[in-house]
Amino acid sequence: MKKRQGWLFFIIFLLTLSVYLLINYPLQLGLDLQGGSQLTLQIIKDEGKVTTDELEAVNSVIDKRVNNLGVSESNLQTLGGDQLILELPGEQNPLVASRVLGKTALLEFRTQKEGTSTDLKILQVQRLSIKDLMEQYSFAKNSQNEDNFLNVIKDDLKKIEQELNYSSTSNDLYGKLIEIKKYVDNEITNLFIKTDLSGKDLINVGRRQEQTNSNWEVLLTFSNSGGEKFAEITKSIAGTNQLLAIILDGESISEASVGMQFASTGITGGSATISGNFSAENARELEVQLKGGSLPLPIEIVETNTIGALLGSKNILKSLYAAISGLIFVGIFMIFNYRILGFVSVLSLVLYGFFNLAIYSLIPVTLTLPGISGLILSIGMAVDANILIFERIREELYEGNTLTRSIDSGFQRANSSIVDGHITTLLSCFVLFLLGTNFVKGFAATLGIGVLISLFTSLNCSKTILRFFTTYQSLRQKNLYLPKNNF
Repeated sequence: MKKRQGWLFFIIFLLTLSVYLLINYPLQLGLDLQGGSQLTLQIIKDEGKVTTDELEAVNSVIDKRVNNLGVSESNLQTLGGDQLILELPGEQNPLVASRVLGKTALLEFRTQKEGTSTDLKILQVQRLSIKDLMEQYSFAKNSQNEDNFLNVIKDDLKKIEQELNYSSTSNDLYGKLIEIKKYVDNEITNLFIKTDLSGKDLINVGRRQEQTNSNWEVLLTFSNSGGEKFAEITKSIAGTNQLLAIILDGESISEASVGMQFASTGITGGSATISGNFSAENARELEVQLKGGSLPLPIEIVETNTIGALLGSKNILKSLYAAISGLIFVGIFMIFNYRILGFVSVLSLVLYGFFNLAIYSLIPVTLTLPGISGLILSIGMAVDANILIFERIREELYEGNTLTRSIDSGFQRANSSIVDGHITTLLSCFVLFLLGTNFVKGFAATLGIGVLISLFTSLNCSKTILRFFTTYQSLRQKNLYLPKNNF
């Protein structure tokens, strides 16, 4: 008797724990339920096919960048031999991710060539002018006097082209601005000489807001060898007119002088700061690119799909209606056909549902539509196990055994069949999870977890609840467990 009470209290404890987990650890939803973005990434290689090692290397860098972006439960998988599919649940603006993912993130430290100070100052002024024109363009596109503003921008751009002695070839105004900006960035970069210090020498990247204003800066921490290189480089240009440029993907994002006080030792400590009048978003993007490392091969985003949050909500509602409807019909069938036994199976299924969802939130498991299908299918497995047990109990009652003995014997006789059936299903889930794609893995995961919990609820919870019911004399009548036409 104490053993039965122990199991009953243990089940109540598990139910309470499940409710606690579901309240404090919400279920994580996949792209098809939460909405978000899906990007198809094409790996570009000039000669030959993309090798398996190169594909895995690109996959690894992209995965790091996505993790640093902070997108929860993102999914990255290969497609063919040279493409990747990236899913970003909850991210409704794929442009944010594409700016970070598509760049190669090649970080270089260069020193200024001698005798280029005048040229650099002119180009820096032109760069600021172009940046200002690009901001004006964004404002003009949202203003009522768009044409007037755009005409002013065109005139200013022509002056810059004349000063640079360069003519853009793009047909639209924004394309011209981008082209001129790239030209100026390239010209500035050419005024600096490469050193042996690069992004490969970084061990950590961070960001913080500057104390004097609202701009942000990016913090770099070098390895031991990188710190020594940085000290030597800064020592060589300390107190001179030469600047140190930090260049990302061929674009100089910061040019800084090194004071005379560092002429003897250089800047030691193995760290540096990039201050480029960054906004919080720009600083975060740069941090993500540098943390993720450099892409071994460039990539191009060839397709972008966005699933709205509203569509995801509709999918959730449809899935919820389907699950509740299925449970109601199953419950009606079980109670109608098995009476008290059927009612016990319904309670067992309720426990099964809570335990399942609690495990999903604890691991956590990302729920997708195929994953919900696996959950619903595992409910069928749980019902099937109860039916096997209840039929064995009925057979024992038909043979004239007592109710208590029939329950014990029914569970014992059905035990091997239930275990064998669940093991074969688990093997199938293992193969699907090992070899399947993302959605197939989601289906296999939810089905596999459901099958394991089904073993516990059908063989332990159902028996504990049933034995608890039989402690009441009014519920020990055989006619409550067998069809009426048998009496």
